[in-house]
Amino acid sequence: MSSGIERWRIWVFALGTLALIGVAVGYAVYSAHKPAAASSSATAVAKTLPLTSAGAPRVLYVDAGIGPDQGRLAEESQADPGASPTLGAIQCERSYSAGGTLLCLRLAGAALTTSLYAQVYTSAAPSAQPVHAVALTGTPSRARVSADGKLVAWTVFVSGDSYNGPNFSTRTGILDLRTGTLIDSLESFDAYVDGQRYRAVDINYWGVTFAADDRTFYATMGSKGHTWLMRGDLVIHQLNSVVENAECPSLSPDGTRVVFKKRVGTSISAPWRFYVLDLATGKETALAETRSVDDQAAWLDDDTVMYAIPHTDGTGYDIWKVPADGTGSPALMIRDGSSPSVID
Repeated sequence: MSSGIERWRIWVFALGTLALIGVAVGYAVYSAHKPAAASSSATAVAKTLPLTSAGAPRVLYVDAGIGPDQGRLAEESQADPGASPTLGAIQCERSYSAGGTLLCLRLAGAALTTSLYAQVYTSAAPSAQPVHAVALTGTPSRARVSADGKLVAWTVFVSGDSYNGPNFSTRTGILDLRTGTLIDSLESFDAYVDGQRYRAVDINYWGVTFAADDRTFYATMGSKGHTWLMRGDLVIHQLNSVVENAECPSLSPDGTRVVFKKRVGTSISAPWRFYVLDLATGKETALAETRSVDDQAAWLDDDTVMYAIPHTDGTGYDIWKVPADGTGSPALMIRDGSSPSVID
């Protein structure tokens, strides 16, 4: 997603990057006590945000409004939609939570020494510290956690800040929390398109989503002006094409469908529409959301997907939802929010 506020964040990050010229590009795994957790000195009192729920689904998201709480994690119960959210202390650019694990892509440090980290938490208490922290190079874009909380994935822009254009480069990594194994880039995997080995110098991957077996995952591969939904295998380090013209996939809770962005036009301002792919039949269904959305949608439940849409004045985002079967119409779900995920 691109907006005025995100460009401002990118500019701040760029200033920090200038101070780090000469430092090797890539990933480095840091000990769990670095960097420190976010300060709880913001206007609203920080509270512990539960990462599991035995009752009605709750949605964890990043506060995306203009104000002192911008970037803080917040939580809202779907049993009482519209109620005041509970605010936590942890701050993220992108986040996702599942299986008691929280992944937070976060800029940390002073203005001229800002660094980006993929931080993993198993608690969202105000005093919580990350149990894993991976230093990244780039601008935060996508974050995902497997349903059981054992795998986390992220995508950063190495160059550019939007998927709508030819001049961007991404890097996507996966961390296995059980073993500590880090895949710093999916570009190390072997790719196959229509059964044939695919090689190109401009391959980019983005938008990982995990299957329940902790082996299979889906992601976007982009190359030479085309995109593919790819099915990946973490054991044999291989990716195989599923369908062309699919970006930012998200696998349904029951594992049978994938919601994704499909390019339906050449307009720079509105190129995409959400579709749902039935993995068994190959049938694609256009969703009732007709606005072009640059987000990796998430599933609220087996019947509904949710996503963030920028304000028309570029000051933030709201979270919307729409039925996953093509019926109904979009509905505003949470004001001033982005990066939604279900705490279940």
